[in-house]
Amino acid sequence: MFFVDTIEVSGLGNRSYLAGGERTAVVIDPPRDVDQVIEAAARRGVRISHVAETHVHNDYVTGGLELARVTGAAYLVPAAARVSFGRVPVDDGDRTAIDPGAGLVLRALATPGHTPHHTSYVLEENGTAVAAFTGGSLLIGTVGRPDLVEPRLTEHLARAQHASAHRLASELPDETAVLPTHGFGSFCSSSQAEGGETTIGKEKVSNEALTRDVDTFVADLLAGLDDVPAYYTHMGPANAAGPAPVDLTPPAVADADEIAARLAAGEWVVDLRNRVAFAEGHVAGSFNFEAEGQLATYLAWLIPWGKPVTLLADSPDRLAAAQRELVRVGIDRPAAAATGGPADRVRESETPASFPRGTFADLAGRAADVVVLDVRRASERSDGYVEGSVHIPIHTLPRRIHEVPEGEVWVHCAGGMRAAIAASLLDAAGRDVVAVDDSFEAAEKAGLDLRIP
Repeated sequence: MFFVDTIEVSGLGNRSYLAGGERTAVVIDPPRDVDQVIEAAARRGVRISHVAETHVHNDYVTGGLELARVTGAAYLVPAAARVSFGRVPVDDGDRTAIDPGAGLVLRALATPGHTPHHTSYVLEENGTAVAAFTGGSLLIGTVGRPDLVEPRLTEHLARAQHASAHRLASELPDETAVLPTHGFGSFCSSSQAEGGETTIGKEKVSNEALTRDVDTFVADLLAGLDDVPAYYTHMGPANAAGPAPVDLTPPAVADADEIAARLAAGEWVVDLRNRVAFAEGHVAGSFNFEAEGQLATYLAWLIPWGKPVTLLADSPDRLAAAQRELVRVGIDRPAAAATGGPADRVRESETPASFPRGTFADLAGRAADVVVLDVRRASERSDGYVEGSVHIPIHTLPRRIHEVPEGEVWVHCAGGMRAAIAASLLDAAGRDVVAVDDSFEAAEKAGLDLRIP
């Protein structure tokens, strides 16, 4: 008998896997905070004998090297990947015994496309394929992006993705479970997965890489590629060099004076509370990145790389969870932190700042008199936008705030989370701002004039 346990890394839209038999197991594409993986193995009562990477990741810092060191496991990395640490190089067709007593073997299949060296791993039980760990190759209904390595390679890698998908579909039985790393919110996916489970057979009838000819598939894939988070630039080199172990101990505690001093020095102070609480009261100059949202993705995307960050949370548990998310994208140690409410974080002579929130119905009565700022990505705006609105995607706003016209700014996104980030940036810059905390679907119902490109 075999098992496969999924380890969700929901903040980044990824998954890792623990798979094995009664005694030993392999971990595929582990997150950087490896303690949760070790705990999963302990619950199963198995020893981690192998750790395998499908590729050198572009969207997060791997925990593979550290997990292999801590557990004594063999570290399987595609042979063609250029890395600076010792590992077991894996070539196409290599077979690795995972749990001999259970008849479990891991077979490597070269599936280039997401990266040139990308490798999938097929788990076989007594010679029969039961699961395919496809990393950034064949995803649920889509494939991994081919444009994260080198612009000149993008079309070549897109064609390789098509070929790799067909290789998996032709060599594996229809009932084989497809277990990708990306596709659940990660920007490493060329589009987002629908549903959480799939098989080779299901992908044959639903995945565009398997239902379209290569030229049509590549043209549509390249036309649909979205923005790339800025921090991706730093992930590949960090993974190739060999990430350092993480330190999740609590940061130094900052009082109100230190928070003020860090703001004055140009450092980032990030409030992790929900957007409603932040709008009602916060330290002037602080930014709002909700802990419940895609904290790691958007904070790492917007912050100047290496800028010291102080975290403000409503509880120690919230702070600890945020630290865990941030180390996954290379923001290793907050400069300082504080817990409690905004009244605890401002100096005695000061009061918390605030700004109003509104809905699209509220905006409908004011649209002609205010600046409407749309911070969605270009791909989202192409489906429709408020007539006369200014478009500055959220990930470009920190360097483009000066482009926001004078006047009261009503800022919106698709649902409210990114609008809250943008509103906090504008508020910190001294602008009069209203955060539209509403679904964009409500804009037309509210009577706003929408333009469809």
